[in-house]
Amino acid sequence: MEMKIHRVVVTGLGAVTPIGNTIEAYWKGLLAGKNGIAPITQFDTADYKAKLAAEVKDFDPAQYMDKSEILRTDPYTRFALAASSQAVEDSGILGRIDPERFGVYFGAGIGGIQTFEIEHTKLMQKGPRRVSPLFVPMMIPNMAAGMIAIRFGCEGAALPAVTACASGSNAIGEAYRAIRHGYADAMIAGGAEAAIAATGVAGFINMQALSVSEDPDAASLPFDKRRGGFVIGEGAGALILEEYDHAVARGAKIYGEICGYGSTCDAYHITSPHPEAKGGARAMVQAMNEAGYKVSDVVYVNAHGTGTPMNDPTETAAIKSAMGEEAARRAYISSTKSMTGHMLGAAGAVEAIACVLALQNGILPPTINLKEADPTCDLNYIPGEAVKVDADLALSNSLGFGGHNACLAFRKV
Repeated sequence: MEMKIHRVVVTGLGAVTPIGNTIEAYWKGLLAGKNGIAPITQFDTADYKAKLAAEVKDFDPAQYMDKSEILRTDPYTRFALAASSQAVEDSGILGRIDPERFGVYFGAGIGGIQTFEIEHTKLMQKGPRRVSPLFVPMMIPNMAAGMIAIRFGCEGAALPAVTACASGSNAIGEAYRAIRHGYADAMIAGGAEAAIAATGVAGFINMQALSVSEDPDAASLPFDKRRGGFVIGEGAGALILEEYDHAVARGAKIYGEICGYGSTCDAYHITSPHPEAKGGARAMVQAMNEAGYKVSDVVYVNAHGTGTPMNDPTETAAIKSAMGEEAARRAYISSTKSMTGHMLGAAGAVEAIACVLALQNGILPPTINLKEADPTCDLNYIPGEAVKVDADLALSNSLGFGGHNACLAFRKV
């Protein structure tokens, strides 16, 4: 029996980011070129080479959770619940869907690393009896998905995607496939991370992945020849994905359509991208083919764009390989990590949201602080300021440690 292929649309959005804790604030921040990077406040950086991060500011979990629930959750789960609560409220889907046809795919690259640090310190200083009985459920990277499902009564599949920096994008892509192939009518999908912690930052520094600049305006520098590493960020993004006919039948507001997804692995190295960018290019081609890409399409690419010496030229090569040199030069490309830092497992989710809003509003967010062109990064990265462009197709790239590559494709409805 031939399976029906369903269209999938976006009917709700939510975000907690270093440049704003609501969708409205996040979008305004992107268009204004707001820089969310500042000195780290969450621990003492006196002995650290890297001293900057893109922290979430003025976040009050009590807006979304009661006090006892806050005490039982790691910050990454609090961010996830907040973003998901915003998206669910925005969508108006509760009470309008069969709980058994409603699922959650929510990513996290690391999970509860802050909880791990706190409880390990207790173990070392005070012994095993002082470790919290909630240590394991607070730490594990599936708990955001589980608690979102509990909160909203999602009795369909509830799974995490744990693919490093591609986690948020893989969660959204797999949720899209679940609806597209008839396994669900709607999904809460996205990613969360809260890894600005002493051990996490130390590990990234010692692998020479982080920028050691102390100037917030010269730290996260995607595609700039001055770039020296990424700036760690945190937060969460959530999207309600819904089967098109289901959304129309209930009169839902539709932001746009997710119409393509590519997922590949370099199968090459645990941290370095493939030098020929084969996996990243294949993920883009898969998403573009599924989305019915035409050479005449005006394309916006929200690049992975981390600002590391290796990522940016490799991703540039992947875009050229996937689209062809001429089409790649016509495309509009930006890295919103120039503003939000690298939100790790949350990055793909907030960047997918940027794509949806860029299509809907006809405005493309910029790559801020891009002032010195790198000859190996020679495409249009929308330097400095947002541009008014009615794009036909938006692609969101995410490339993670382990060689994981994900690309999501969106169109207007």
